[in-house]
Amino acid sequence: MKFGAVPTGEAEGALLGHGQSIGARRLPKGHVLGTGDLATATAEGIASLIVAQLEPGDVAEDEAATRLAEALAGDGVILSAARHGRVDLIATCDGLFACEPAAVDAVNGWSEAIGLGTLWPLRPVRAGAVVATVKIIPYAVPGDVLAGAVEEARAAQIRVHAFAALAVGLIQTRLHGQPDKLFAATAATTRARLGRIGANLVHDVACAHDVGPLALSIEAQVDVPVVLIAGASATVDRRDVIPSAIVAAGGTIDRLGMPVDPGNLLCLGRIGARFVIGLPGCARSPKRNGIDLVLERIAAGLPIDGGVIAKMGVGGLLADTADRPEPREGRASAR
Repeated sequence: MKFGAVPTGEAEGALLGHGQSIGARRLPKGHVLGTGDLATATAEGIASLIVAQLEPGDVAEDEAATRLAEALAGDGVILSAARHGRVDLIATCDGLFACEPAAVDAVNGWSEAIGLGTLWPLRPVRAGAVVATVKIIPYAVPGDVLAGAVEEARAAQIRVHAFAALAVGLIQTRLHGQPDKLFAATAATTRARLGRIGANLVHDVACAHDVGPLALSIEAQVDVPVVLIAGASATVDRRDVIPSAIVAAGGTIDRLGMPVDPGNLLCLGRIGARFVIGLPGCARSPKRNGIDLVLERIAAGLPIDGGVIAKMGVGGLLADTADRPEPREGRASAR
């Protein structure tokens, strides 16, 4: 592609490099200059125009952006129409956005003419949300450059993993003196949290905060793939009440604790194909915390186990809250 000033009389069919007023009209950048445009410019004494002129083998910006976006679009994604060298990739469903950062980097590294921007990986999105955008920076790219970028893009597919409708059970354990309104509020918060990923709370029961009664309650909920346990006190050890009850009910503990804050004290267990999850105390709040990261992966059909949780540290410091009692802003140690 050629770019620069050319005599007005030689600019027919070229793309106007910058927006410019010619006669009574304001022509936008990228406007294809016709004979009428040039006649008006000449009559106004405009001797030259800054234009882009495509050369043999060049692919115009809209077509180039479309080809790249088509190569990138995986399941759960559709494309917008190209405009000014830009194509958006749009979620077709509620779900979890997924991409490989290294693959996105490789597409962007192929040529400075290409700009691919995405959301952070594993972010929940709604149907209709823009999850990525492709922008061709100049007005055209050479065909061989585009071909290489398209091949790179095939390995960088962008997807939205749709949330499946999950049936979820909730068990709340009770210590003497705890008010009934605490249990009602926890159930309401849990129901709203599940609603964000299209899941339904089908059981809400309470039992004593003791291994035997809790194990029996877990065993009773065989009809749901996910059981959540809101403990009357925090789980701090694998021998504590919630992990011990999961084991007593025939399960195993994949992970106790996660490198996510809020949400450190989550307990991930399994009984066969069922997930049994001891909730961190912050799950009583509607604010986003570690349990959301786990539930979103389950609803999206993505793997979740102790190894996956161990890798959640980068990005695991979630939005801070003013009502947390631990030392926060303004209370750092002198060291």
